[in-house]
Amino acid sequence: MQKTKLGISVGLLGAAICFSGLFGGYLVTTILAGYVLLFEENVWLKKTGIKVIALMFSFSLLGAIIGLLPNGIGIIDSVFNIFGGTFSINFITRIVALTNDVLNFIQIVVFVLLGIKAFSQGTLRIPVVDNIINKYFD
Repeated sequence: MQKTKLGISVGLLGAAICFSGLFGGYLVTTILAGYVLLFEENVWLKKTGIKVIALMFSFSLLGAIIGLLPNGIGIIDSVFNIFGGTFSINFITRIVALTNDVLNFIQIVVFVLLGIKAFSQGTLRIPVVDNIINKYFD
């Protein structure tokens, strides 16, 4: 079993990065991934750190894009409120809420599977993210 410079196994540190992507937020995950990129030599571990950060960014970006629609409706409603009216499209708001719930569920499943597979230095193949990482990471 390969060890890191911290004295723990590579798989355990990889799993910690994956689970921190789900539970720890950007700060903890970035610190762990940054440590791995700067001080560790294991290529799988470095790719895992980059993958987790890229997935976190991707899920946040998708959530922000999906959230644009209700924000736009809210702006229109604010303009209508100035003149004493209201504007809402409840059907779209419910669809956006469902889409956000599905996206959050997928995010949880992806990070849990990544974390579980990381214990044995495995990975969950996500073609778009993996292709980008393989293209720009030697």
